[in-house]
Amino acid sequence: MYAKFGAKVAWLKSNHKLPSRLSELPKSSYLAAEMDFIFLNLHEWSLPVRNPVFVMCVLLLSVLTIPALLQKIRLPGIIGLILAGALLGPHGVNLLEMGEGIKLLSKVGLLYIMFWAGLEIDMVVFIKNKHKSLIFGLLTFSFPLILGGLCTYYFLGLSKMGALLLAGMFSTHTLISYPIVNRLRISRDEAVSITVGGTVITDTLALLLLAVISGMAQGTLNIWFWVRLTISLALFSALVFGVLPRLARWFFRKVESDVTYQFVFVLAMVFVCGILAEIAGVEAIIGAFMAGLVLNRLIPHSSPLMERIEFVGNALFIPVFMFSVGMLIDLQVFFKNEKTLLTALTITSVALFTKWLAAYTTGKIVGYTKRQSRLIFGLSSSHAAATIAIILIGYEIKLFDETVLNATIFLILVTCLISSLITDRTARQIAADTHALSAHSLDGMQRILVPISNPASVPNLLDFACLIKTPGSSEPVYPLSIILDEQDVRNKIRQNQTLMEPVLLHAAENDISLTPLHRVDVSAVSGIQRAASELLATEIVLGWHPKLTASERFFGTVLDNLLEDSPEMLFVTNILQPPTGFKGLKVILPNLAQLESGFAEIIRRLENLSKRMDLGLSIRCTETTANAVRNVMNQATQNRLQFLPHTPESWWQLHNLVGQDELAILVNARPESVSHENFMTEIPDYLCQHFVERSFVMVYPGL
Repeated sequence: MYAKFGAKVAWLKSNHKLPSRLSELPKSSYLAAEMDFIFLNLHEWSLPVRNPVFVMCVLLLSVLTIPALLQKIRLPGIIGLILAGALLGPHGVNLLEMGEGIKLLSKVGLLYIMFWAGLEIDMVVFIKNKHKSLIFGLLTFSFPLILGGLCTYYFLGLSKMGALLLAGMFSTHTLISYPIVNRLRISRDEAVSITVGGTVITDTLALLLLAVISGMAQGTLNIWFWVRLTISLALFSALVFGVLPRLARWFFRKVESDVTYQFVFVLAMVFVCGILAEIAGVEAIIGAFMAGLVLNRLIPHSSPLMERIEFVGNALFIPVFMFSVGMLIDLQVFFKNEKTLLTALTITSVALFTKWLAAYTTGKIVGYTKRQSRLIFGLSSSHAAATIAIILIGYEIKLFDETVLNATIFLILVTCLISSLITDRTARQIAADTHALSAHSLDGMQRILVPISNPASVPNLLDFACLIKTPGSSEPVYPLSIILDEQDVRNKIRQNQTLMEPVLLHAAENDISLTPLHRVDVSAVSGIQRAASELLATEIVLGWHPKLTASERFFGTVLDNLLEDSPEMLFVTNILQPPTGFKGLKVILPNLAQLESGFAEIIRRLENLSKRMDLGLSIRCTETTANAVRNVMNQATQNRLQFLPHTPESWWQLHNLVGQDELAILVNARPESVSHENFMTEIPDYLCQHFVERSFVMVYPGL
């Protein structure tokens, strides 16, 4: 035993993997040697932790929890990931280091963002506005280059090549906030399209400038440099735009039924194009974007392949990239070195001003609104990807010192924060402008799905579902029972079928047409979503559950998850008596409710409810919303309308305004929708306090 430990200790000493104090131990001390050997095994858990399982665990937990926590205070989740990287990274508590694994995932995330941006572009709009993209691309490259170069040369005292390269870094930008416009469904707005197109132009020019200055600094800039660069870029373009489309069409025809192979092929093509771009002398992000453009028309936006691309990017690659950007930030240097702080404030101010000037000038030239110009600025003001590449190469070739390097990290943090906030706010305003009121015809299919969890509430749920049905609709109501995919599934299905018998009896007694459904799934939310998709449901009627478990408070309730992922109109009901027993309908509509895409459908459902219950509607809303309601409702129903003034404070007085024999109907808003306001997240808690013994219905518009 001693010999075994002695051999291990000798090997560890020779490889410098033992603490020095182990060499001082008595040779006869087996226990001491064993303790130090255990200490050595724990050495990989010292800060920063290098254990790959632990590193991946921290990354995934950060992606899982931090964006959700930031959304509680109405901040974009990507800001939380950047701040988390700064806190847990080498310049924070030093829990994680920028190891090869994080670098790999970060690089993949960066390429993924550029690829996704190219994939999401509406090519018809892009081609139509190619000249506008060229205008913005040249302006957002030249303004930062000229003004930034002059400022850094004369004010910061950099060399001519250093000032030029740093100004080239100002010209770049990374579409950090692109997922925001994608989530708010305005990614096909013309302003977004020309921003993405301009990104390719300015980043390509800036990276070419980097190649030129790097060649000058290393003494390799000659005629052969220009010849090689021109030929390689021509060959690169020919391969990407000539060969890749044909290869992709052939592959998709051969494996059209296997989405997994299709996804792997797409991901491989992104990296192939990235490698070809680097061989051609430009950065890999240009190749990834070109791959997105090429595959754009071959991947339908509503296809399973596109869903898988979005899922993997949102779940892993892009969040890890945001986290890694934060890991580069060292805030301590700004409190130790006044020059670093001055440099950071200078380059950040210059970068933001010149990007704003380019966006504002572009808007004036092409005739965009102020909001569209502000959206262009929001999208193009963040620096991360090409900025990091330029600054690190400039540091390696001695054009920049540590002061400029640390100041650039500050620039990345500030511009990413500002970009996210401005894009989020402006995108919501543009979404409000574009979601103009349109009264959709409801003469077509209407399918109401009623998930059942509490048999006692089933009669009132079914009765309410029938009350909101459009007159003349032949579709039945679809009660749904979910069986969790666990052991003894067959017995649970039989039990649910037994529980469904009172439902069928109630339907027969009240002449309600039903088609019961049973689903086996891993969770209630997944089962509801799958059933709604298969059924092509138009609305979902849920029961209200006021008591929340600890997991529901952290990970969200069934309603929270449906609001995030389900496009159907949602009715959350707490009906404590037969619907026919109510004596009044009290409705409250939020400000800007008329701008929601599902507003007309909600008003028609309220109209159905009023007719079937033979009750008037008392509606609290703004005057603008009231006019929109009148435009949707039939003239006969308008005679039974009463409009009352509405303010945000009205929400908190509902328990005093609604009687025990009246039904309160609260039209709420989804968290990322146009009409959503911060206080709306508190409405469920308010209902738990004041409406447990009162009847109400909370409605969320469909998407």
